[in-house]
Amino acid sequence: MPMLKIFVGTMYGGALDVAEQIQPLFEEAGYRVEIFDQPTLDDLVGSPTDLALFCVSTTGSGDIPGNLLPFVRDLEAKSPGLVGLRYGLIALGDSSYVDSYCGAGRALDELLQGQGATRLGERLEIDAMETFMADDAALPWVAEWIETQRLKVA
Repeated sequence: MPMLKIFVGTMYGGALDVAEQIQPLFEEAGYRVEIFDQPTLDDLVGSPTDLALFCVSTTGSGDIPGNLLPFVRDLEAKSPGLVGLRYGLIALGDSSYVDSYCGAGRALDELLQGQGATRLGERLEIDAMETFMADDAALPWVAEWIETQRLKVA
């Protein structure tokens, strides 16, 4: 059974809630799922990762949430090269912060691609100004992502 690792960057728990809500969709598609809410680079590269999904909220002026900072700093410093990693990304933000809307998710996406990882499909950006419950947007996106990227293994 392939492994999906969900890496969470959150300040107040919204991105973790999204990760927990979408987990059953991946289990139904045939994946073992592990959620990392205090992720380290070793969580990604220390054991096989068949598929990764990043659920990342944005804080401050487009900043990476504190729980994800060690992961991001190690990724930048160690530059492990992620060729072969397939991933998806869900970015949570607030469009009233025009210049930094979904800034953490966008920056992480760029960093992952710079390391050679391949994003499958488009990044989902969830706007808190339009969507009260982020999982209302994430659940249908994940279901479609699994279908369009042919990720179902069960």
